[in-house]
Amino acid sequence: MSMNGAQSLIRTLVEAGVDVCFANPGTSEMHFVAALDSVPEMRGVLALFEGAVTGAADGYARIAGRPAATLLHLGPGLANGLANLHNAKRAHTPIVNVIGDHAIDHKKYDAPLESDIEALTGSLNGWTRRSDHTADVGADAAAAVAAAQDAPGRIANLILPADVSWGEGGKTCPPVPARVPKEVDEATVGQIAEVLRSGEQVALLIGGAACRETGLRAASRIAAATGAKPFVEVFPARLERGAGLPTIERLGYLAEHVEYQLQGVKHVIIAGTKAPVSFFAYPGKASDLVPEGAQVHTLAGLDADVVGALQDLADVVAAGTEPVLQEENRPALPSGPLTPQNWVEVIGALLPDHAIIADEANTSGVLLPAATAGAPRHDVLTLTGGAIGQGIPVATGAAIAAPDRPVINLQSDGSALYTISALWTQAREKSNVTTVLLNNRAYAILRMELQRVGAEGSGPKAQELLDLSGPDMDFVKIAEGLGVPARRATTAEELADAFSWALAEPGPHLIDTIVPPLV
Repeated sequence: MSMNGAQSLIRTLVEAGVDVCFANPGTSEMHFVAALDSVPEMRGVLALFEGAVTGAADGYARIAGRPAATLLHLGPGLANGLANLHNAKRAHTPIVNVIGDHAIDHKKYDAPLESDIEALTGSLNGWTRRSDHTADVGADAAAAVAAAQDAPGRIANLILPADVSWGEGGKTCPPVPARVPKEVDEATVGQIAEVLRSGEQVALLIGGAACRETGLRAASRIAAATGAKPFVEVFPARLERGAGLPTIERLGYLAEHVEYQLQGVKHVIIAGTKAPVSFFAYPGKASDLVPEGAQVHTLAGLDADVVGALQDLADVVAAGTEPVLQEENRPALPSGPLTPQNWVEVIGALLPDHAIIADEANTSGVLLPAATAGAPRHDVLTLTGGAIGQGIPVATGAAIAAPDRPVINLQSDGSALYTISALWTQAREKSNVTTVLLNNRAYAILRMELQRVGAEGSGPKAQELLDLSGPDMDFVKIAEGLGVPARRATTAEELADAFSWALAEPGPHLIDTIVPPLV
């Protein structure tokens, strides 16, 4: 059967297991759009802004365990999506970006949308290839899917000129195997075991795949047997939590918190993540958060089989030791006006079974881990790269990956505004997402950082740049205007009622939750 380049691309993606494409297309991508009707196995999901496209692809892959594709319009479309691709890069999420470009013969005319797409992909530290011939598009697509899934996962960018897309002579290509995680050798496991037996205080810092049940159980066994302090990396891509699983404390966001957590530690064992550093530089404070004089030991790098390594280590140092598991324990439903302390208790008390939490609560969510530790098992997707505007799109993608699971987006107001148009995609796709929008009418985290960096003279003009009131935004009307039913909550009772309402009905909902700032 005769195919054009776009048809061969989509058929190859589907054969490789990539059957969802989040898209915001333009003229150069129209043959890809048309080809969707000839490959019904591919689901196209429209988003209104490329940051929502890339964030949704990130959320989808974190839950599905396989890539989604994106369809982006030339260099500017890619640029619009870069912030959430940055978060996906930090999460080691496999994503295949299909980036349209001008027809090859048209590029010499330097049309208004001409740009250096390869240069824009450089910051993602992933894989990039340009398809120059229609006959090669299928093979290039198969290579892109494999590259995206190379351990531990990365961004693959396939640039598709318009004439290569519309040209005839396309060929499909069978899937290409991805590189599997490296095995950690017995000698390395033995060396780390000796560190744990040294008698000195050890911290075990885990990340990546180790933040799922098998890795958590192994880390808990090691800690129980050796006295090591276990920690999860600051922002894990996907963390399994709740009753019946080990509860392992996350390393703090603030440098001062990390210094307290690692006080007295002489050895830091790294498994599936990197040694801790401060998010920003602060006057007179250290950027390297490993305690002075402590040694760093790597059990498993980012591209290694961290889960297998932790299990092997547990078998050496913790034979016969069982993990410490969290008992079921929910907070009581609170009452009265909402506060940073009690809104999380409502979530902990009512969180449904097997929920997925997309957490961009920021300063409002500091007390969330304690309130949900004993809730039913759930997954938490965090802001891995620190680029705000992730929560609503990531929740959208997660809901498409797991339509039978409730998705709870705990979303700060300032961050929501970056990609709030993704609510429209939720309404269009009838996605089962409940957005609890934490409205404190401020960039509260920046107010905190203004103090922490030691900036002097933070008077009314400085405060005005961090204030989201005057005029106050009506998120109920905004959500309803995008097709999402919404309510407002100012008390714990109203939040509990609205949360129960949202969970009981199919489709997306938003709760404008008025909570005063923590700082």
